[in-house]
Amino acid sequence: MAAGAGERRVLGIDPGSVRTGFGIVAVDGARSRYVASGVIQAGRGAFAERLHSIFTGLATVIAEHAPTESAIEEVFVNRNVQSALKLGQARGAAICACASAGLAVDEYSARAIKQALVGRGGADKEQVGYMVRTVLALRGDLREDAADALAVALTHTQHARFATQLAGQHPRGTT
Repeated sequence: MAAGAGERRVLGIDPGSVRTGFGIVAVDGARSRYVASGVIQAGRGAFAERLHSIFTGLATVIAEHAPTESAIEEVFVNRNVQSALKLGQARGAAICACASAGLAVDEYSARAIKQALVGRGGADKEQVGYMVRTVLALRGDLREDAADALAVALTHTQHARFATQLAGQHPRGTT
């Protein structure tokens, strides 16, 4: 389903080597509207097969929903270096799916995402999920990975709007 005239579609990605969340929002000026979200289950099989599942799953999402922009959460390294390396490879598969479709990929830290949605970088996942549901007027529960991906997409729309305003231009889709 293609974007309407003056409308941008942003694909947000919350990468993971077992589950990768995706969320798509439509943006027209300052308004954001929910389009789709879900989780690509890569499973726990051979790692190369999991990366392939992420790539093909996102390629299908991109073909179905025709996003015009994409954004992904950056890798956060805590203690387990091996987990961080696998997450980095999962991000790579996701970025390649976007690049194969001609989409540039912007990256945001978890702290920047929390700051953009909740107003403080130390917010917890429940607060982020609440704000995603509030901003997009969604009822019911969202899977955590899908909510996180929608948060990435919303962060990207906010950053793009601010960058446009700083440049002294009107946001795309407004006059």
